[in-house]
Amino acid sequence: MARTPSTMQELGTPAPGFNLLEPLTGKHKSLADFKDAPALLVIFMCNHCPYVIHIRDALAQFARTWQPQGLAVVSINSNDAENYPDDSPDKMVEEVKQAGYPFPYLYDEDQSVAKVYRAACTPDFFLYDAERKLVYRGQFDDSRPRNDLPVTGKDLATAVETVLAGNPAPADQHASLGCNIKWKPGNEPDYFSQESVGFG
Repeated sequence: MARTPSTMQELGTPAPGFNLLEPLTGKHKSLADFKDAPALLVIFMCNHCPYVIHIRDALAQFARTWQPQGLAVVSINSNDAENYPDDSPDKMVEEVKQAGYPFPYLYDEDQSVAKVYRAACTPDFFLYDAERKLVYRGQFDDSRPRNDLPVTGKDLATAVETVLAGNPAPADQHASLGCNIKWKPGNEPDYFSQESVGFG
């Protein structure tokens, strides 16, 4: 199974703004909607990626555990829905209901938000502190499809716990791995190396 790593955006980078449709509700969500949370987790994901499916149940539980403690969570689907109809807005609504995601799942139709966040793969995690500075970008944990390791979310949980406690996130951060974001033809960003493309 081919895979693509996170770009490992520079720590300290401010969270870029966004204003995206939430297909489930038909309303838009923006970065400002989460302004009062002491920490914000932005997840780039999709419906069909086996790496996302692999952690789906654990990710929903992760959010249910940490949201009451102050973590705001928002997920974004930036895949080309025309060529990958399983990631269409209608399918996103089905996915939220089936997975039980307790966080907004937004649609980045023109892929501009993925570009400004330098997202590369699904899933790709970006954790921001109260000042909305990037403090963690890395894997959920070491588990991958077919490697038989349990899905625990320990790497991300450690980062969230330390940030909510007002401490620096762990310095040892490992890139998330997953399927490449399905860019629209001609829309692949400059930062995304053709050599690292993985097809999922």
